Amino acid sequence: MHNNLEKSAIIPMKTIGPVRITGPVVNEELQVPLATFETPLWPSTNRGARVSVKSGGIHTVIVDDRMTRSVLVEAENAVKALETVKFLQSHTEDIKTVVEGTSRYARFLALNSEINANMIFIRLEIETGDASGHNMVTKAADAFLDWLLNSTADLKYISVSGNYCVDKKVSAVNGILGRGKNVIAEMIVPEKICRRYLKTIPEKIVEIYIKKNLIGSILSGGIRTANAHFANILLAFYLATGQDAANIIEGSQGFVHAELRNNDLYFSVTLPNIIVGTVGNGKDHDFVRSNLHNLGCLEKREPGGNAKRLAAIAAATVLCGELSLLAALTNRGELMRTHEKMERK
Repeated sequence: MHNNLEKSAIIPMKTIGPVRITGPVVNEELQVPLATFETPLWPSTNRGARVSVKSGGIHTVIVDDRMTRSVLVEAENAVKALETVKFLQSHTEDIKTVVEGTSRYARFLALNSEINANMIFIRLEIETGDASGHNMVTKAADAFLDWLLNSTADLKYISVSGNYCVDKKVSAVNGILGRGKNVIAEMIVPEKICRRYLKTIPEKIVEIYIKKNLIGSILSGGIRTANAHFANILLAFYLATGQDAANIIEGSQGFVHAELRNNDLYFSVTLPNIIVGTVGNGKDHDFVRSNLHNLGCLEKREPGGNAKRLAAIAAATVLCGELSLLAALTNRGELMRTHEKMERK
């Protein structure tokens, strides 16, 4: 007889930091929780955190914020499909009313469409407050479909999710049109700090950024991505804060940029698809609520403020881990020595 009782999977968790973060969303030093089986991730990311304190902080900026769901309907032919798209373009106020009627936190932002043969892929873009927004946009998409199918003759329903969202899959469209929170984190590391704490020099980090992250990613056929291991830090952060961990797939599609500035290192990470929330599914566990509280993400703010804060912290933490790993890779043998020391029993 199968035991269907809910059980818990225990994943080791530690805090790293403090991480010094500056900017309009976060301006303080924070201890950041990371849950992972990859134990070298803690000291490595912590090294980046130490550099953030010594260098004056990581500046974070939220560029955009939206969640998406793409419905799929079918017309009789391509001509009628185009007519449907034109109809939608002329009825955005009606669509806004329908979408925002499904939740007091839903804010309709835009609608994009793609016609393939007689199929119409319609991508709804919605601001979802402090929720990551998966269920909110699906509920809005259901209401939109009801309105569309009742307003337009001869359309056939195919799916409430047409893979043009794009949810938990590698794509180009998310980076172009946006899905989640688009966050940039950046820092200038003085040369002496780079030498002392990262055990390398700015020139070597710029070189490995170009030759590994950029050229290596191009040669491998990477889609809108040029980084060393965003996914490692995002997964650990997502698990510790009660997020849907599968969203690291699109979340890890992002970019590092590095350059010399008067012998110092300018280092940044751009993450166009950070999908996080501070309310909703997964947030009722005691450890999650404790972590969100310690990060200052359960405060009374305007709708969306806590989730934006969490996304900024995530991006800054990713920068810490990315910078530390690239620095390690400039020194032959350092990566393997660290793993052997910490993971060989």
